[in-house]
Amino acid sequence: MKFVDEAIIKVQAGDGGDGCASFRREKFIPFGGPSGGDGGDGGSVWLIADEGLNTLVDFRHRRSFKARRGENGMGSDMYGRGGEDTTIRVPVGTTVINQDTGEVIGDLTVHGQRLLVARGGKGGLGNLHFKSSTNRAPRRFTHGAKGEARELKLELKVLADVGLLGFPNAGKSTFIRAVSAATPRVADYPFTTLQPHLGVVRIGPEQSFVIADVPGLIEGAAEGAGLGIQFLKHLSRTRLLLHLVEVEPADGADPVEQVRIIENELRRHDPGLLERPRWLVINKIDLWPPDARDARARAIVDRLAWKAPWFAISAAERIGTREVCLAAQRFFDERKSEAGESAE
Repeated sequence: MKFVDEAIIKVQAGDGGDGCASFRREKFIPFGGPSGGDGGDGGSVWLIADEGLNTLVDFRHRRSFKARRGENGMGSDMYGRGGEDTTIRVPVGTTVINQDTGEVIGDLTVHGQRLLVARGGKGGLGNLHFKSSTNRAPRRFTHGAKGEARELKLELKVLADVGLLGFPNAGKSTFIRAVSAATPRVADYPFTTLQPHLGVVRIGPEQSFVIADVPGLIEGAAEGAGLGIQFLKHLSRTRLLLHLVEVEPADGADPVEQVRIIENELRRHDPGLLERPRWLVINKIDLWPPDARDARARAIVDRLAWKAPWFAISAAERIGTREVCLAAQRFFDERKSEAGESAE
C-alpha cells in the first residue's frame, strides 16, 4: 500500500436544534402555560487511533466529514434528539494540526485514543425556560448554536523504537532487511528509499523492538532539499538513533564529513534530536580486508571523537548486525528497568 503521511481534511460539527415556543392546549386547562422543549445538541467530530491502519491514503479520496444536526424541540415539553457524533479512524502516530492557526490540537499515540476536533453546537432553549412571575406566557425561545468547523492537517509520524539515519546508499534498507522481516527495496547503485519502512526485530520470546528505515538525508534536508523535512519528522518519536555511514562512499566522499553533515541537518531541524541516544554504525566493512577492518573503523571513530557506542558491520553479509540488535535490546531493557524503579 502506498505510504501517505500527510492529509488535509475539513470537519463540520452538527448545529444545535432550535428551541420551541408552544403552549399547553388541554381540555379544562385554558391557561396551561409554556411547553416548548429544548433543541438537541449537534453531533461532534472525533478522531480515534486505530493500530490496524498505517497510512492516511483514505483521506485522498474523502476529505470532508460532517456530524448530524440536533433535532428541534417540540411542544408538550419534548426535547429534540441530539445529533450523532462522527468518528474518523486514523493511524496510531497521527498528529492533528489546525490548518488555519498552526496549533497542534493533539497527538494520537495509543490504540483507541480519542480526540475531539469539532464540538457540536448547543441546542436552543424552549420557551418553558423563560416563564416567570411577570411573564407567564413567554413566546421567547433561542436558536441552536452553530457547530464548530475546522480544516485540519493530519501528519503521520512513524512509531518506532529505533530510527535509522544516514546518507542515501548508506545501507539502511539492507540493514533492516538483515535484522527483520521488512523487505524494503535495495539495489547495487545509489538511490534512496522513498517511504519509511517498519520492521520488528525479535530477540527473544518476549523481547522485540520496532525499527524504522527512514529515507536518506542529504545536505540541506532541513530546508527541504531532497525529501528533506518531509521525513526528518519521523525521527522525533524514536528512542534510539542508529547513524549508518558507509566506509567508502561511491562518490569518494569522506565518511567522517558525511556524519558531520547529517549532524548539522539534525541540529537545524530539531536540536533535541542530537541529545537523543545515537550510535554510530560503520557499514560495508566487507569492502575492507579482514585484517584491516578494526583499525580503519577505529580511525573513523577517533576522527569523530565519538563517545557513544559504535559498531562496525556489513549489513549485506550480516556481519555484526546481531550484535547491534542485542545491544539495542539491552538498552531498552535497561531503560524499562530504570523507569520501573523510579515509579516505585
